[in-house]
Amino acid sequence: MRERPIAGVRRPGAMVATHVVLIAGAVVMVGPFVWEVLTSLKTFAETTRIPLTFFPHEWQWSNYSDVFDALPFADMFQASVFTTVGRTLGQLVFCSLAAYAFARMRFRGNNLLFGLFLSVLMVPSQLFLIPQYLIVAKLGWLNSLPGLIVPGMFSAFGTFLLRQFFLTLPRELEEAARLDGANPFQVFWHIALPLAKPGLLALAILTALWSWNDLMYPLVVTTEPDKMPLSAGLATLQGEHFTDYSLLMAGSVMASAPMIIAFIFLQRHFIQGIAFSGTKG
Repeated sequence: MRERPIAGVRRPGAMVATHVVLIAGAVVMVGPFVWEVLTSLKTFAETTRIPLTFFPHEWQWSNYSDVFDALPFADMFQASVFTTVGRTLGQLVFCSLAAYAFARMRFRGNNLLFGLFLSVLMVPSQLFLIPQYLIVAKLGWLNSLPGLIVPGMFSAFGTFLLRQFFLTLPRELEEAARLDGANPFQVFWHIALPLAKPGLLALAILTALWSWNDLMYPLVVTTEPDKMPLSAGLATLQGEHFTDYSLLMAGSVMASAPMIIAFIFLQRHFIQGIAFSGTKG
């Protein structure tokens, strides 16, 4: 008689196939970054040579210092950090307040207003560029940090994400706090918000990644190089007729480094946050 495979035990062939697929996926994901690093260490002639050369003939470490001569890199890096931190903190504050109100407070037009919030997600973000530009221009915030930060301090997606989490919290805890004399804000601050840490972490991670990589909006509201974040500043290195790819890749490596370092040290939190954002609700 043929023996039946024990449930939960994988066959060696299946494990090998799984590892082959995972290794292939890792190569596909890491390959572009490896090519970026190698290209940043090549000469311009090597970046345009046909057939392509994988490794540089001579390692051009000077490309990294040349980026600081071609761009006000320190100012751009500072603008990226302030923009990312400002947007992330703003969304954590405003989205959590709005989400808790939609999840726990009952008022006339609650569902209708929340539906209007969600309708924003159905509109392509590019359609908001012109209205946002006009508002920022009227306020005199062009080429300034407030112009980069304030429009990104709130999002309908962040409100929806946190609202779904607040809905899962037990009402008994809030009712007990009210019996002890806590007002609605105290219930939110001392009860609901500490329990919502996984949701806040997910929103912080997604907002930071989006803000650091945001390109279209900064290109619209900033024209002075020293006021641009890194994403927009590096785009200016790509010329119409001539592009120094080794210089562009060197700048891209340095721009990517903060997010990569943050992922290395906060890997567990990154994975938990992304997994939460995809499974809750």
